[in-house]
Amino acid sequence: MALLSAPGALLASCCSSLLLLGLFLATFLLCLDFLKRRKGWSAALPGPPSRPFVGNLLQVDFNSLPKSFTQLSKTYGNIFRFQMGWTDMLVVNGYEAVKDTLINKSEETADRPTIPLLTKIGFKKNCEGIVMAKYGQAWKDIRRFSLSTLRNFGLGKKSLEERVSQEASCLCSAFTSEEGHPFDPHFLINNAVSNVICSIVFGDRFEYTDKKFQKMLHIFDNLLKAESGLLPQVLNVFPALMSIPWIMRKVLQPQLDMFHFIGDIIKEHQETCDPEMTRDFIDAFLLELEKAKDNPSSTFNQTNLLFATNDLFAAGTETTSTTLRWALLYMVLYPDVQRRVQEEIDSVIGRDRKPTMQDQVNMPFTNAVIHETQRCGDIVPLSVPHMTCRDTEIQGYFIPKGVAIFTNLSSVLKDETVWERPHQFHPEHFLDAEGKFRKREAFMPFSAGRRVCLGEQLARMELFLFFSAFLQRFTFTIPAKQAKPRDDPLYKNIQSPHAYQICAELR
Repeated sequence: MALLSAPGALLASCCSSLLLLGLFLATFLLCLDFLKRRKGWSAALPGPPSRPFVGNLLQVDFNSLPKSFTQLSKTYGNIFRFQMGWTDMLVVNGYEAVKDTLINKSEETADRPTIPLLTKIGFKKNCEGIVMAKYGQAWKDIRRFSLSTLRNFGLGKKSLEERVSQEASCLCSAFTSEEGHPFDPHFLINNAVSNVICSIVFGDRFEYTDKKFQKMLHIFDNLLKAESGLLPQVLNVFPALMSIPWIMRKVLQPQLDMFHFIGDIIKEHQETCDPEMTRDFIDAFLLELEKAKDNPSSTFNQTNLLFATNDLFAAGTETTSTTLRWALLYMVLYPDVQRRVQEEIDSVIGRDRKPTMQDQVNMPFTNAVIHETQRCGDIVPLSVPHMTCRDTEIQGYFIPKGVAIFTNLSSVLKDETVWERPHQFHPEHFLDAEGKFRKREAFMPFSAGRRVCLGEQLARMELFLFFSAFLQRFTFTIPAKQAKPRDDPLYKNIQSPHAYQICAELR
């Protein structure tokens, strides 16, 4: 009997040991979590209670993150802490708090946090492109160079205005070819807007049916989808998960595909570059790269050329094209507004002459409609994360160096203390009592401060010239027997309208 009971005793002993080991590990992990999450600088800040290991990740909807932050602000105030895993971040809501952060403390909050996913694809010192570059001399050098190069290729000049106007004409011709039948304007608008930045960065525009061009736009669309949602945030919080191949393929492959595509174009430029004839941004960068070849710490290197070109293409394509899609959607949803814009165009420009930027000052209602489209469409609701580069104080709270900051621009563009009808499409937000255009300080679709959008001037030009050309040529309607399009946004870092169809009828 004793011999028979020995295996049972041994099994019981093993189970007991495993249980003790499990309890020890659980206790150790909980203690580790407690030590990681214990309050430091953020102790004085309000914020939602965090959960072990994940922090506040499961308490927000990453398919509607700006809205989640706005809801949390109603409980915890316009400035609160938010834990991404074990990392405390700052979330800032509302016009006054965002103004204090981005404008009053512009220098102190101009840095960018380290993003593990970006580090995985090669981001490091002096190799971070333009948008995500750390605040410092390298960023200043490449931003200054980029602005100077954009100006050399027409930014703020008549030559670029003519280029945009020509592209608007091509897009109107594409609309005309639909012959009044229902169509989705998404990719046609993407093609046209992308062509403007392509002509500056790559040196040429593409025909809308060009297979190479369509491949690039398809890759870019996949990239936007891959960057949104919960999974990328989880990977940034728990970088160890990046060792799982299928996860990394799902998240990073579209970005790597985009780099490969741009890399091929850069290689073509290197083979044909002529120092006597600078064709575009890539050529200009290659010349700077040649000058800096003996300086290993220079900002001008092959990796930064790839990242900076990618930044300019991305920034110059998606936000403006998405805004124009919102604009057409609002025109079919608000036909009276469309009619008033057309009346102003007929009065100031007529039906035969192309719109120019000089017309804008004489078209307050059209200008107001464009601004209201940007406010209501709310294209980049969270902007790009900031980080403090030195100790500072925001809204009375001490914030040390190295804290990542989400600025909820959506809460500014829809601030109920600022806008008369914050949740409605209401162009009168930008008109005074006499019908003249008025600027609003809380209008921040391009962010603000040191990190304000590099392409703001180009975007403003494109929005006015494209939109005016549309309404000069066409009346847009909802197709017969189709339901009214949705006006709620689809969020994937960029906030876009749901797919819709329209009819473009020649006036």
